[in-house]
Amino acid sequence: MSAEHKPKPLPFVANFAAGAIAGISEILTFYPLGVVKTRMQLETGKAKFGLVGTFKNIIREEGAGRLYRGLVPPLMLEAPKRAVKFASNDFWGKTYLGLAGESKMTQNLSILTGCSAGATESFVVVPFELVKIKLQDKASTYKGPIDVVKQIVRKDGPLGLYAGMESTFWRHVYWNGGYFGCIYTVKSLLPKPETSQAELFNNFISGAIGGFAGTVLNTPFDVVKSRIQGAEKIPGVKPKYNWTYPALATIAREEGFAALYKGFVPKVLRLAPGGGVLLLVVEFTLGIFRKALGPPYV
Repeated sequence: MSAEHKPKPLPFVANFAAGAIAGISEILTFYPLGVVKTRMQLETGKAKFGLVGTFKNIIREEGAGRLYRGLVPPLMLEAPKRAVKFASNDFWGKTYLGLAGESKMTQNLSILTGCSAGATESFVVVPFELVKIKLQDKASTYKGPIDVVKQIVRKDGPLGLYAGMESTFWRHVYWNGGYFGCIYTVKSLLPKPETSQAELFNNFISGAIGGFAGTVLNTPFDVVKSRIQGAEKIPGVKPKYNWTYPALATIAREEGFAALYKGFVPKVLRLAPGGGVLLLVVEFTLGIFRKALGPPYV
């Protein structure tokens, strides 16, 4: 396709809306796995239950409804979170292409773009993640999301809602770098799609592999984030888990390296296919926008 016939990039609002729709679709499908993942990560010492055991335990002791405990905060968050992810990835991609003087995305630029999008996204998600972790904890006594916010603000002030900001930053930088970097590589290796169905299939496969790679990279940071946000602050007592990299060393020393991957199985079962669903829905929705807007977007 010649440069003069190259489709014009879609406006920011289209990328924002596509990310929002994709995020809500993904969370409604995979949320219970997120609850199980959090429970496994908050468990200190040697793991007592695996994926299936944790599922069974929650249902037996607390009822099936507990698998959707804390759904409201991430559901409220999911639209802006995923929208920011894909919109900022689009923004940073264009920015770095311009700075590098490149006309096409490269592997290094795709990783840098993903990391920058993750860093941007992390500032949006922290309060919602904190509320979600507090509600998903088995020992939680909070009545609901508003009660969590009220109690945290009352005890720690508004900045208390940003507990775990640093660990969340690293979690999202690593996940997005792996996710978007892998998507670029996998798409370049897959056969060029000849039909729209083949293109959707390629998007799902590359997104799923990207989701797996991102999960491998960021799970230790997710474990630390859960520990930091799940702990109750006690006046005059220094938190055991505070900063990310010292906390990683503490967990590995006290519980073994494998503890840094607690909750990996439910996390990867959610984020590998979830990453595929995200990219598939985003690209499908953007395709609808292109058709609706017509030239010069198609």
